[in-house]
Amino acid sequence: MIEKLFPDVVWQDMWDATKETLYMSFWSVLATFILGIILGLLLFLTAKGNIWENCFINSIIGAVVNIFRSIPFIILIVLLIPFTKIIVGTIIGEDAALPALIVGTAPFYARLVEIGLREIDKGVIEAAKSMGATTTTIIFKVLLPESMPAIVSGITVTAIAIVGYTAMAGAVGAGGLGNVAYMDGFERGRTNVTVVATVLVLIIVFIIQFIGDFITKKLDKR
Repeated sequence: MIEKLFPDVVWQDMWDATKETLYMSFWSVLATFILGIILGLLLFLTAKGNIWENCFINSIIGAVVNIFRSIPFIILIVLLIPFTKIIVGTIIGEDAALPALIVGTAPFYARLVEIGLREIDKGVIEAAKSMGATTTTIIFKVLLPESMPAIVSGITVTAIAIVGYTAMAGAVGAGGLGNVAYMDGFERGRTNVTVVATVLVLIIVFIIQFIGDFITKKLDKR
C-alpha cells in the first residue's frame, strides 16, 4: 500500500539513509554530551566567585565557545574540511560529518550546561564546602546531580539541533536523510522522496523529544 502512495521512493535506500542519520546523530550527541559538560563545568567553576575562579581562563573558554557556536553550520563544515581530512581521512560520508557536528554543537550545549549550573542554590554548594567536601565531590555529588534535569533538557534540545544539522551535512555529501531529500528528491524533481525523508526526520525528532521529556520529568524533584 505504502509503495503505491510513494512510487518514486526506493525504500531500501531510505532505510539505509535513516540508519546513516541515526549513526551521525548518536555519536555526535554522545561526544557533545561529554564535551559540553566538561566545557560547561569549566565555564561555571572558573567564573567569578566560584571554586576555580580565574577570569583569564574563563574569558578564553568563553571566547572559544562563543566563536564556534556563532559560526553557521554550513560554513563550519567547509572551514573544518582540512581538519576532517586529517582525522577521518575523507570529507565524504557520515564519518566525515562527525567533526563538524561535534564542534558545532558542543559549545552550544556547554552554555546550556553552564546555565543549568548557575540555577543551583548557592547555599547547597556552600553547605558542601563547610562539610569539607573536595572539589571532585562537589562536582559529582552536588553540581551534576542538582543540575541534571537542566542537563538532560539541554541535551534534548541539542540532539534535535544535531538531527537538523545532519540533514544539512547530508546535502553536501555526508549521506543520511538530508542527502536523500536533496539529491534524490529535490535535484531529480521527485517530491515524494523529499516528503518521506522529511517525515522520517520528524519522527526521529519526536522520539528524541519524548525520551528527553520523560527523563527530565523523572529527574526533576521539584
